[in-house]
Amino acid sequence: MAYNGRSSSRAYKGLFQTLFNVGTSSPRFLHSCPALLIQNILKFRRDKPTDQLYRALDQCDVDLNHHLVLDVLQRHRSDWRPAHVFFNWSKTAGYEPSSDVCNEILDILGKMQRFQELHQVLDEMSNREGLVDEKMFATLLRRFVGAHKVDDAIQLFRRRKEFGLESGSEAFRTLLMWLCRFKHVEEAETLFHNVMKKKGFSADIKTWNVILNGWCVLGNVHEAKRVWRDIVASPCKPDVFTYATFIKALTKKGKLGMALRLFRGMLDKGCKPDVVICNCIIDALCFKKRIPEALEIFRDMSGRGCEPNVATYNSLIKYMCKIRRMEKVYELVDEMERRNGSCLPNVVTYCCLLKSLKEPGEVHEVLGRMERNGCSMNDDVYNLVLRLYMKWDDEDGVRKTWEEMERSGWGPDRRSYTIMIHEHFEKGRVKDVVRYFEEMVAKGMVPEPRTEKLVSSLNIRVKGRTEKQEDVEEERTGL
Repeated sequence: MAYNGRSSSRAYKGLFQTLFNVGTSSPRFLHSCPALLIQNILKFRRDKPTDQLYRALDQCDVDLNHHLVLDVLQRHRSDWRPAHVFFNWSKTAGYEPSSDVCNEILDILGKMQRFQELHQVLDEMSNREGLVDEKMFATLLRRFVGAHKVDDAIQLFRRRKEFGLESGSEAFRTLLMWLCRFKHVEEAETLFHNVMKKKGFSADIKTWNVILNGWCVLGNVHEAKRVWRDIVASPCKPDVFTYATFIKALTKKGKLGMALRLFRGMLDKGCKPDVVICNCIIDALCFKKRIPEALEIFRDMSGRGCEPNVATYNSLIKYMCKIRRMEKVYELVDEMERRNGSCLPNVVTYCCLLKSLKEPGEVHEVLGRMERNGCSMNDDVYNLVLRLYMKWDDEDGVRKTWEEMERSGWGPDRRSYTIMIHEHFEKGRVKDVVRYFEEMVAKGMVPEPRTEKLVSSLNIRVKGRTEKQEDVEEERTGL
């Protein structure tokens, strides 16, 4: 195979002309982006036999290097066959894959669940010393467990020494983490106990935390309690992460009493809670309308060396807006602005303020404050403002918001049209309902089922509704 010389260059240009109908007057264009040209060759001959693809690639006058090979593979992250063909061809062309390149092809094959091809690549790699690193190993575990091939993932872990990798506690935690992340918590815990007994790994608190977090993420508080008791009974003692994990799970399940007991027990044992733990407790207390207790914990945070962040303030502001304690709300917002840094109000803060407004004139004050603090508008804020103006029936506010969304590029999106359609329907404006629905469909947006149902109930033929939608409606009404 030749990669230089006039003959191969002419052949490649001829191939390029055939595929893309491009003249040869601009050689610079032909070679300006080799990865793009290879991508197009693979794309237009995707279904051809492998040997034909190899012949087409053989005619490329390109310098195969790590950057180019990686670029081509990354362009095919969701299309395994061209990536695999190109990877194999590059090796026949004399290219020796780097660790990053091998990691990329393994990730692509794993993502598409092409495990036979993945094992072939992996077996070839095992013959080269030092090629498999921790990043690649984590990728393999993630793809095996993500496809629920738990046994394969465990077997791979047992091959670590074959790849020149140590089999220590950190590597074992990585395996357990991926098992738990893909909801194989029971298998992870069984493996955890078996390995601790057979291999003599030290059961440190970090490894226990992985198992506890797995049950907590699943929402299984019963199993989480059992693991908590096992941790307390073990030589390991809970750390801040252990407390944070369990307290967060308890508050999510509404078990505030138990969470508070843990929180207070933590303080009694001299273990300082971090901001995550305090935020969980404050948010749960606010949800139960126990605002004074939440404020007490909030005020004590700084004294314990735990500074509040924007999430702390947002929890208090959200619930105080609901009970209309607006004087206290704006006192907290002023405090956030004075603290600056991690306490500066964000989009969530301003959305809480906007939702509490009673009349159109107040919107500009909140948005002005938002702009002064350097908080940018986004689609959530625009759609909230649009909904408010529609609720207040403020046509001028609706028009200006709609135009600003178009200018800024933040919409109008499907939510915007849904708001307009449903609010106009509530106000009895059928023509406006139809107009916005037709415009929405014309832009290629798929209406929400409730919106489709609403428009169908009007018994009006609407432009843009597909024949299938009309047939479904006729079948439903029996016409």
